[in-house]
Amino acid sequence: MKGDSVKGDSVMRKAVKRDNQMRVLEGAEQARLINALVRRGATDLAEVEPAVRRIVNDVRRNGDRAVRRYATRWDGLGKGEPLRVPEADLHEAWEKIDPALREAIEQAAGNIARYAEWQAPEEWGREIQPGVSVGQLVRPLESVGCYVPGGRYPLPSTVLMTVIPAQVAGVGQIRVASPRPAQATLAAAAFLGVREFYRVGGAQAIAALAYGTEEIPRVDKIVGPGNRYVTAAKKLVAFDCAIEFLAGPTEAVIISEDGDPDCIASDLVAQAEHDPDALCIFITTARTLAKTVQKEVQERVRANPIAAQSLSQRGAILLVASLELAVEIANRIAPEHLTLPAALAPAVQHAGSVFLDEFTPQAAGDYGSGPNHVLPTGGAARYSSALSVRDFQRHQSVIWMTPRSLRRVARDVEILAEAEGFLGHAKSVLIRAPRDGARGR
Repeated sequence: MKGDSVKGDSVMRKAVKRDNQMRVLEGAEQARLINALVRRGATDLAEVEPAVRRIVNDVRRNGDRAVRRYATRWDGLGKGEPLRVPEADLHEAWEKIDPALREAIEQAAGNIARYAEWQAPEEWGREIQPGVSVGQLVRPLESVGCYVPGGRYPLPSTVLMTVIPAQVAGVGQIRVASPRPAQATLAAAAFLGVREFYRVGGAQAIAALAYGTEEIPRVDKIVGPGNRYVTAAKKLVAFDCAIEFLAGPTEAVIISEDGDPDCIASDLVAQAEHDPDALCIFITTARTLAKTVQKEVQERVRANPIAAQSLSQRGAILLVASLELAVEIANRIAPEHLTLPAALAPAVQHAGSVFLDEFTPQAAGDYGSGPNHVLPTGGAARYSSALSVRDFQRHQSVIWMTPRSLRRVARDVEILAEAEGFLGHAKSVLIRAPRDGARGR
């Protein structure tokens, strides 16, 4: 599968990188691109895995000594500076940020919390047949680590998106790790009442959270996006510490036949500026709209070199015969973000987050509308969902039976157990509900 992923990425780049602009694709060239997108898989990590494995093993063996060495080299940690940000510094950051930013954080946090509360599963119990009750208990994880990238851009929004669902779920210990944390990132953590914030990033942060060090206690689960080193580290620790999924570069698909080209182009550029490897696709039935969007994108990336690189290398405009075919292609691609007319929503099967109609920019999902922006990429939307309150909880089944109800099901349990060769299972039922009225041995 790794070979397919690498080959598919090569096909994508070859198909779209000409004239430093988004290509309009049809026919065989379009078909090759779609096939490459379908088999793209997760981010190829082979190139960085050996280095990441060394870092993870070093942190696992040497703890803070290793973390400090890497954090000093890559994360801007000063000599003698504590890994953990003092709580006073967090509160100071909140006081110093612009009042308008404080208000925006408060508003976004309220929406995210409300959405998480609506998502939260409830405990329940029902009688499945006379005398047999079953149910579900919901219990929070005890500790989680929230990774917040701090490289190309500060991401206070990711603090909100990872910490708030954990708080709504009832997680008691929430630890945030972020390299070179910006004041806005620290402020968002302060507003949420985060007490443990560590100024460390990359594979070393993931290893520290997964295995624990003298200064950074281990956690039960790690969530949050990151670069290839972070993703590779999450992959390596996944058998020792739970993760939500392996996230890759940003992806966006937009479907329209008569939309505003300015809006469409602005959404494409917005997602493309995340990363040079971002994947942005526009699918339309209208050739004139395709050409206009192509021109608008070209104008808008002049002052945005990251978006320009992304859209020229991994962006494309697909001309198709119908909107139904457009949705079919989107379902095959299973993108992280999908924008399309509301009338087409019932046909959507695979997407991380869906945006309906023209006045719902994808950026609204990145920030304060409520749904989470930590989303599956690389086609994982076929089987994964956005980060949610459920990722921070365990759901335990409960069964309760009366003596009479056990006697009703005892014969079925005995037959099934004996069919599988588990005689001890059968006898554990018969000793409680013997067929002849006597307790069996």
